[in-house]
Amino acid sequence: MSALFVSSTLAVMLAACGGGSSVTSDPTIAATADGTVQGSASNGVVAFKGIPFAAPPVGALRWRPPQPVAAWSGMRQTTSFVHDCMQTSSPNSGLTVTPSEDCLYLNVWRPQNSNGKNLPVMVWIYGGAYVTGGTSMPHYDGTQFAKEGVVLVTLNYRLGRFGFFAHPALTAAAAQSGETVANYGYMDQIAALKWVQKNIANFGGDPTNVTIFGESAGGESIHNLLTSPQAAGLFAKAIIESGNGRVDQYWGRTLSRNAKTVGASAEEQGTLFANELGINGGDAGSLQALRALSADQVLGGLDTSTLNLAHNLATFSGSSIVDGKLVVDEPENRYKAGQFAKVPLLLGVNNADLGFATSGLTTKEQAYAIFGSQKLSAAAAAFDPTGAASVSAVESQISRVITMDEPARFVARTFTSQGLPTYLYRFSYVAQSIRGKVSGATHGAEIPYVFDTLSASYGTAVTAQDEQVARNMIAYWSAFAKTGNPSDAGLIAWPAYNIGLDNQLEFTAAGTLQIDQPSPLKAQIDLVEPLNDTDQTVNRQYQ
Repeated sequence: MSALFVSSTLAVMLAACGGGSSVTSDPTIAATADGTVQGSASNGVVAFKGIPFAAPPVGALRWRPPQPVAAWSGMRQTTSFVHDCMQTSSPNSGLTVTPSEDCLYLNVWRPQNSNGKNLPVMVWIYGGAYVTGGTSMPHYDGTQFAKEGVVLVTLNYRLGRFGFFAHPALTAAAAQSGETVANYGYMDQIAALKWVQKNIANFGGDPTNVTIFGESAGGESIHNLLTSPQAAGLFAKAIIESGNGRVDQYWGRTLSRNAKTVGASAEEQGTLFANELGINGGDAGSLQALRALSADQVLGGLDTSTLNLAHNLATFSGSSIVDGKLVVDEPENRYKAGQFAKVPLLLGVNNADLGFATSGLTTKEQAYAIFGSQKLSAAAAAFDPTGAASVSAVESQISRVITMDEPARFVARTFTSQGLPTYLYRFSYVAQSIRGKVSGATHGAEIPYVFDTLSASYGTAVTAQDEQVARNMIAYWSAFAKTGNPSDAGLIAWPAYNIGLDNQLEFTAAGTLQIDQPSPLKAQIDLVEPLNDTDQTVNRQYQ
């Protein structure tokens, strides 16, 4: 046993140094450019948890681009999650580790026999409105993807004011160093993708066949990676679940005030935040004082319930910041200009997905007024054909189409018009144990089906039908990662999106697979399209 261990370790260290092969007789050991790691094997899958991909962004490294990891000697044990990124946690957060500023870790799941296999790679970017989320959540376990023949990577990225923050002192310091500022969370995502390019072959993955995928803020992140010159060449395909695609979570948030700024600039928000804590000015001393704040002071109680409170709206950018380097512009503008990564795309939304309805409406006619007086009857026919819907139901559906359905079709049309394989879906399935308790497949409901981690959400109440839907989803997602064509899953053929047919695949409420040509929401989406085309503030969240 001792000789075997030495032989395995030597082979890995040689690979890490650029010599020899990374294939070892111990599948739980792998090389990285920074040192060797050892994971754990179970049921034919090896998991490596808590691999650092950047130095801890603490102290003088707070609000700086991710810095290189300090190399280690010997074997680093990577058998458990380390920290998720700093956030307000609660018993219901889903996190299984303590949040911390020291959080730039990723995790890899691979088939136990994957050494030398050159398998497709999928990299998951979680959602949570940029203020919550983490890779320790059981829903994101990569075991089932590994069993599908995929090397699955999940990454952490900085959240809240740690991840998306600007201040004149930071801008001044960056002018001297040449560093990019503001979107530190996106910088973390890019750093992790660069780690994948450098290291994933030693885990059995193919760095030329990387698919990034994410949901909500993770999906929005992917829109910004697709349209960012700083992410060019780091992935080959993308999957976006409920990620909008026209505008970012807070539209018009620029680094400093200019003609495109909507509301306050990120620097103005950061200045107000600093002033509230007695830090004034934009010199090096102010920056030092900001970095000396405790993590809890920077956090300031941010979570999804407090995100839109007046104080946080005034002191937190909310999401991505148009800095001109990493985030060059809103995704819609980059897409319309053809300035995006030309890669195959799979995307879609849920049938009861996120929307931001106006409160206080008393009639459906008030809800239809957004379409103009000449389209009132068309809107009524599209959104309430039987006349039986409530005012709130109509307004919720209008807001949902504005936020999710129409932007997804806009992006699908954009990619298809460039000759790129594009696949559009609609997820309408509700777990049998909660039917009648929810309005449909709500925001994020597809995630445990995509990962086939249903027990993390529904425990022992998972039914055979639920599990079949999960098997279908993970098969499609894995096939797309392998070949760029989800139909290779061997299920019902999923045709590429066609602008004329306006087609999509639906995961139906009955648990079946159905090709819709055109989309059942075509009339609704057609009404919303000119609104979104001409007014990027039409969604209330983005004002």
